[in-house]
Formats: sequence, C-alpha cells, structure tokens
Amino acid sequence: MPEFAFNHTVTDRFLQYVTIDTQSDPTSPTCPSTPKQKNLGKVLVAELKEMGIEDAHMDEHGYVYATIPENSDKNVPVICFCSHMDTSPDSSGTNVVPIVHKNYAGQDLVLPDDPSQIIQMNEHPDLKHQIGNDVITASGLTLLGADNKSGLAAIMDAAYFFMSNPDIKHGRVRILFTPDEEIGRGADKVDIKKLAADFGYTIDGESLGTVEDETFSADGVTIKIQGVSAHPGFAKGKMESAIKIASAIIDRLPKDRLSPETTELKQGFIHPTNIEGKIEQATINFIIRDFEESGLEEHEAALKAVMKEVLKEYPNSSAEFRITKQYRNMKNVLAKQPEIVEYALEAVKEAGVTPRLNSIRGGTDGSRLSYMGLPCPNIFAGEHAFHSKHEWVSVQDMEKAVQTIINLCVIWEARS
Repeated sequence: MPEFAFNHTVTDRFLQYVTIDTQSDPTSPTCPSTPKQKNLGKVLVAELKEMGIEDAHMDEHGYVYATIPENSDKNVPVICFCSHMDTSPDSSGTNVVPIVHKNYAGQDLVLPDDPSQIIQMNEHPDLKHQIGNDVITASGLTLLGADNKSGLAAIMDAAYFFMSNPDIKHGRVRILFTPDEEIGRGADKVDIKKLAADFGYTIDGESLGTVEDETFSADGVTIKIQGVSAHPGFAKGKMESAIKIASAIIDRLPKDRLSPETTELKQGFIHPTNIEGKIEQATINFIIRDFEESGLEEHEAALKAVMKEVLKEYPNSSAEFRITKQYRNMKNVLAKQPEIVEYALEAVKEAGVTPRLNSIRGGTDGSRLSYMGLPCPNIFAGEHAFHSKHEWVSVQDMEKAVQTIINLCVIWEARS
C-alpha cells in the first residue's frame, strides 16, 4: 500500500464537537431524545458540504447521511462508516472544557476545575502506552465526550482526506451519524434502504488497534409487582408491600456472580437498573447480558425463579415478568463474511499499529445494524473511561483511527 501524506484535522474537529452538549435522555419518547443533538448534526452537515459532499443532510429524526462519491472504475462494495452524536446521561455533558495535556510523561492528571478528580495511571493502564503523546481530558466537572465524538472526528477527517485527494482510488463511501446510541436507540430510525451500503464499520472502540467483531446479546426484563395495600395502623395480616417484595427479589440475586461487579470476559449478568413504586405497586427494570442467546435464557429463567420463590411468601400478591428483546451478538452475522473483519485488521496493521481482535462487553449501533442487513464490526476511536469525568483520548490514537478508515477504503478498492 502506498504511503499517504496526512494533514490531520481530527483534533481540531474533536475539540469543537465536545463543546456541543448532546446528552441523550432515556426518559424522553422523542427521536432524537433531546433536540440539542441536532445542534451537532447541523455543524457536521455544514462541514461535509464545505468539503464538497453535496448530498450531506440531517433527517427529521436527527440522523446525518452523506456520500463520498466513488472514483474507481471497479465494482467496489459500498462501505458505511458510522459514529453516534449523543453522549451518555450518566455524567454531565454541559459546558465541556477540553484540555490537551501535551507530551504526556506518565504523571497523574489532576483536573483543574475539580482537583479531587485525578486520572491515575494505575487505574487507567492504557495511559502507559501514551508516554510522549498528547492526552485530552475534560476539566473535572463533566465527561469529555470522546465516546463517541472521537469517532465522529475521525470519520470527518477521513472524509476531508478523500475529498482533498481525488487521485486516491476508493469506492463509494456512506457516512452515518446517529443520535441516541447511549440509550439503546441509535439504530431505531436508520433508513437502511436510503443508506444503500453493503456493510459498515462503527468507529466507537477503545484502545488503539482494536477491532471488535462480537458483542453481548441483550434483553431487558421488567417485573411489575402488585402488592396489597392497607392502613398501616390496621395492616397486620393484610398488607403485602410491593416495595418489600421488590427489595426481596433484588436481595436474593447472587452476590458472588451474575452481576456486572463480579463478572468479566465472556461472563454474562443480571443487572437491576431501576426500581420505583409504592405499597400497592412496584416495578423493577433489569438488563440481561450474555454472549450466547442460551445464556440470556438461563439468566432470565434464574431471575423468574427468584421472583416466584419470593412471591410464595406473599400469597395475595402477584407479579408480571416481561422480556423485551434489545440486540444480539453481531458475530453471528459477521462470521458469514469474514473478509469484513479481516480487512479491518489489515487496515490497522497498515497504519503501523498491532491489530487486536476483541469482544465487547456491551453493544454498539453495529449490533443492531448487523441484524438490519448491514454487517458492522467496531473499530477503535481511542476513547477511554467512558461515561465518566475521567474520560480521555489521545491525539495520536485518533489520528491512527483516521488512517485505519482511509486504509480500509483503499484495501477494498484494491481487492475488488
């Protein structure tokens, strides 16, 4: 593969994007869940048009679509690159102040707006690979937004490269920026027919060099409890508190396994995410995760058994157990077209980075998109410590993500 001269814009773009508040809201029924996500969408569309990408636009749901036209005479597959615009509701994304720590030397990073927020290498071991690099953090009061604005910036820089270097051959490239990925709705309103891509890559991974071809499979479970209310002064033998029933269900979950805090690698879990209610009625929401669908079924059966066992102690109460399918392991789809992942690993290597094939203890838009007809592994964007005030990314890792995107397009054109 020929060597390219890069004039990267990824850092400047990233520093601009993170200052735009795009937190999504899981309690909102709209799409996007927060209208402020469209503020970033408008900026991205304007920048794409300025590059000369004429069809760039944002639809009514806040999804941004654009096309880098092909310049090859070959029949090259249409590739989509995808990142999400929203940031997590878990930590504030308002008034983000990014700080570039140049020539990182291994020191603790004390965040100036809240000196109690300290990013330490022993808690963030990937920092040991950043010696001499430029590390970007927030100021201590907010998350940074590297998840996934580093991916946005990388795709935008790659688009800028191709539009500025028309002599470098590639097929048609489709760009997709989604809202609401952080609340599990990123693919809800994607128009696959309009996208018209053969496969895609989300740019939403962590450590330098990683390509991820496997995610959790995921379900949600809701338990709605109907208790028995009575005046507390005359409740003996009558009251069956739905609050206490809900508490008993959670208390009887395993303490040493099957929870996020006790599992790793390929182990799944049962995780209560919300509980609310009164004496008469209460609701518990769970997320169920496993790499195998059979594992999901086992975890759900175990949770249902706990619920039934608790209800034996409350003979006049009842509960509804409802399962909601969320997403499935994308490996089941990607295994049918192994070259999609193989070329991604090759593109990473061509960027001068050792590729690593990983599994995600979570999901991406690619999980859903893969089952919507767009096989879609995940490529690193360099983001770390997601959803927290300790979030960080390095300039050099983002630049390598840009180069990986460009290499992928060139590889697909050369092999077509």
